[in-house]
Amino acid sequence: MKSRIHERTLMVVRKPLILICDDDHSLCEIIENALNYDGYATEIVHTGGEALRRLETDHHDLILLDLKLPDMSGLDTLKRIQDLELPVVAVMISGEGDIHTAVEATKYGAFDFLEKPLDADRVLVTIKNALDRGRLEREKANLLQSVCEQYRMIGTSDPMKEIHYLILKAAKTSSKVLIEGENGTGKELVARAIHHQSSRAFAPFVAVNCAALPENLIESELFGHKKGSFTGAIADKPGRFQLADNGTIFLDEIGDMSLMTQAKVLRILEEGQVEMIGGSEPVAVDVRVITATNKDLQKEMNEGRFREDLYFRLNVLSIKMPALRDRKDDIPLLITHFTHLFCHEHGIRMKTVMQDAIDRFLSYDWPGNVRELRNVIEKIVILIEGDHIHGKDVDAFVQRHSRRSDEIPRHLSFREAKGAFERRFIHEKLQNNGWNITRAAEEMQIPRTYLHKKMNKLQIRQE
Repeated sequence: MKSRIHERTLMVVRKPLILICDDDHSLCEIIENALNYDGYATEIVHTGGEALRRLETDHHDLILLDLKLPDMSGLDTLKRIQDLELPVVAVMISGEGDIHTAVEATKYGAFDFLEKPLDADRVLVTIKNALDRGRLEREKANLLQSVCEQYRMIGTSDPMKEIHYLILKAAKTSSKVLIEGENGTGKELVARAIHHQSSRAFAPFVAVNCAALPENLIESELFGHKKGSFTGAIADKPGRFQLADNGTIFLDEIGDMSLMTQAKVLRILEEGQVEMIGGSEPVAVDVRVITATNKDLQKEMNEGRFREDLYFRLNVLSIKMPALRDRKDDIPLLITHFTHLFCHEHGIRMKTVMQDAIDRFLSYDWPGNVRELRNVIEKIVILIEGDHIHGKDVDAFVQRHSRRSDEIPRHLSFREAKGAFERRFIHEKLQNNGWNITRAAEEMQIPRTYLHKKMNKLQIRQE
């Protein structure tokens, strides 16, 4: 029994595997003996080609790679390792090292550069440090993957395909992004997706809800303050911009920011520096700015509540989030995702959502968008007994939170109700006519130019 347990333990606790690549056979044996004695597993190859084949076939934690090899240089081998994205830490060794070569090797991902004759202690310390860094990199990658999964966006409808495309485009740049859309459509998820797919992924993502911060505190929160700058400032405190240095700051509800604060944000965008409250020296920051709003900023500018110069600074790339009612094809996917999520989160046996329940979900307008749908599904998962969710179960919860898509809310004024009906009526006519404006106008018996004006006024766009 003891031998079986010991054997199983050996299988779980794997020794780090190091690939030694050098054409000096005797040196390879010396390195192998030293590493084996120190508890590492080793393999030996003598050419760059053979090293690449081994790395592609088996997982190695580290490669000791000589600069001069019979078939290709160690530097070329290192470049191929990077091109193939092989998950191995590289340490270069050479008898003719120079600063230029060491810099080149580092540029292509080498952890360190050791010169011959090799010092055994230096080799062992370098390998330990390199393996530690490799472990940290894997942990960071796993953590990032976990965060990305947590904030994953669900949807395969045409509007969401467009959103995913724009996220990929935005992630490849450091341009500022303005995300517009109703509450609950997932604007912060878009901001996080852009950040996690960008070169700043491992740096901080700092989210700020501008509408939730009191006006007398927002400047301190954003820009930081020095000790004694105001009553209660008992110590220096960095602002959100400093905390997001080298990463991304997400300013949600930017339309609720005062004109005075807007002016200071504009200055940061123009100069790349933050001036703390009570401070005399500006602090340089390297921050990508992503903003979001549920307001019509064009209207806010026209009415003098939002700075035009700031708007054009922020609106380099624009993403408009569709309302859930405009992408109902995604609702079954969202239902499945949230049901699995909450059953797992609350330790509840997995529930099956029946077709009549899905039909009920599809029949509502969801004014609170995905956030409201998520909230309703969590309540249903927790409170409904049994393994199946039926239409009658959904009705008991949805009717308290939503309205049917063919109903107009009772709290609206006559003008608002009239506008809601007009928008729905025109939208349906355009859909029925394949978004052919001329045919839709003829069917509604109105001039084509008048339909154009109505579409602009009611912000009706093709899906």
